[in-house]
This record gives sequence, structure tokens and C-alpha cells, in this order.
Amino acid sequence: METTASAMPSTPATPTPSGKSYTIYLVDDDRFLLDMYAVKFKAAGHQVTAFQGGMLVLDALRKGPAPDAVLLDVVMPEIDGFGVLDVIRKENLGGPSMKVIILSNQGQPSDIERATQLKVDGYIIKASAIPSEVFSETIRIIEKTA
Repeated sequence: METTASAMPSTPATPTPSGKSYTIYLVDDDRFLLDMYAVKFKAAGHQVTAFQGGMLVLDALRKGPAPDAVLLDVVMPEIDGFGVLDVIRKENLGGPSMKVIILSNQGQPSDIERATQLKVDGYIIKASAIPSEVFSETIRIIEKTA
């Protein structure tokens, strides 16, 4: 699992090194953050679907097809990000190639450990990463081979 919390120089979103376009699901109860991250990914040619809650993304994953990655907030009403991740793993939603990345302000060691136990592919702390870093780290995780 990758954990990102360091500050790097700001760079604009650019197409991926491989030139591929990916399908990204963003899950957060904060509409402003959803829009901000969606703009960054769309500007680089990726398909983005934003969900303002965990139950909505679970419904979409059950219907398929799976995205390349799900960026998942932890603190949300109704069902939190860990609850969503638990259901994704138990129901094998998205299959083995879908990456799940926690994107949260919750960076306590206990949260990171819980995410690790649920086999998250990456953990990005929002407060420590500007949108271009979130973009770059997400693409890096998607393109990383197992």
C-alpha cells in the first residue's frame, strides 16, 4: 500500500505517461472536493464519475462495469469509506484489477492500518496533497503492476 502525505511542487494535470485514459470513481460527501478533483482528471482526458455517498458507489459497482480506480473518502454519512471498502472486498466488486485508493483527511496510524487490512492500493492524505499530487499518485497507482 502506498501512503502519500508529502508536499511536492505543483504541476498541472497532464496525460498519463502511457497515454492511456482511465475511468475513475470519486467518492466524497463534499461536492466542492468532488468537483475540484473531477476537473483535474477530466482535463487530462480521463472519465470521471462522482458519487456523494458510499451507497451510491456500491450500487454502481454492483451494476458494472468496474472503473480502473475508486478514490474513496473515509468520513461520510450513511456508510463510511471503510464500510464501503469492506463491502467491495467481501462482494469482490470491481474484480482484482480495480484499484481502491483512500483519499481522506484521516491520517491516523490506526486508519492507515485498517486500510491496509482491507487491502487498499493507496492512501492519500487530502490535507497534505494538492490536486495535482492526488492526480499523479492515482495514475501512478493505476499503472503500477502487481
